[in-house]
Amino acid sequence: MNRVEHVMGLPVSLRIDDAYVPEGAADAVFAWLREVDARFSPFKPGSEVSRLNRGELGTADVSADLAHVLELCEEYRRASGGAFDVRLPGRGLDPCAVVKGWSVQRAAELLTAAGVRKFCLTAGGDIVAAGGPWRVGIRHPGDAGRVCAVLELTDAAVATSGNYERGAHILDARTGLPATGLLSVTVVAPTLTEADATATAAFALGAEGVAWAAGRPDCEVFAVDAARKVLRTPGLPTPRTPVGGAA
Repeated sequence: MNRVEHVMGLPVSLRIDDAYVPEGAADAVFAWLREVDARFSPFKPGSEVSRLNRGELGTADVSADLAHVLELCEEYRRASGGAFDVRLPGRGLDPCAVVKGWSVQRAAELLTAAGVRKFCLTAGGDIVAAGGPWRVGIRHPGDAGRVCAVLELTDAAVATSGNYERGAHILDARTGLPATGLLSVTVVAPTLTEADATATAAFALGAEGVAWAAGRPDCEVFAVDAARKVLRTPGLPTPRTPVGGAA
C-alpha cells in the first residue's frame, strides 16, 4: 500500500509492504498527524501552542502531550549548550523542530501497535523504517538530482537538516544568527524523535555539532561541512558521489 497526503505543511508518504494491511491503520496515521498540526502549529491561531504564546494557557495548563514536547525541547536546549532553542526573542514558542519527529514516531508506533511489521513512513524527507532493509538515499547538498550516500535501514529512523531547501532557516540561538559551518547533517537513530531533534541541534551548533551528535547515544552521523568535506561515523557508508572534500 502507498499513500501520500500533505500534512503539517509537508508531504507525508506511507508505504506498507505487508501482505495484509489492517483496516484503518493508514487512516489512523494521517488522522493523528492532522490532529498534531491543529494542536501544535504556532501558525494556527486556535492551536494549543498559539494559546500558550498569547498567555491564554499557563505551562501548568497544557496537555500531557505538549508538556512532553516542551520537556524534549528543554532537553535538547541544555544538551546543545543553548544552540538549539524553540524560544527565540521576538518569535515566541515554535516547537516544530521537535514536534515533527516526535509526531511521526508516534504515528509509526500506531502502525506497529496495529500489527504492521514492514513499512516506511516519510515526512518531508525524514523517515521511520520498520522491517526491511530499506534503502534510503542522503541527498547531495549541492545537487537535488543526486545522492551522496545510500543507507540500509532496518527498524531505525533517519533525519537530515540542511540549508539547501529553505535557505538559512535554522538559527544558532546563542547568537540569534543563521547557523553556519555545515551544509547538511544526517542522523540515524532508533527513533525519529531522536534523529530529527539531534540533526537540527547539530546543524545549529555548526561544525562542532558533528562530534556532538556522534556522541549522543545510539546515533550515527553523516555530515557535509561548509568546505564540502564529508564527516561521518564508522557505521555509515563512504560517499558514493564526490561532494568536494575527503571522507
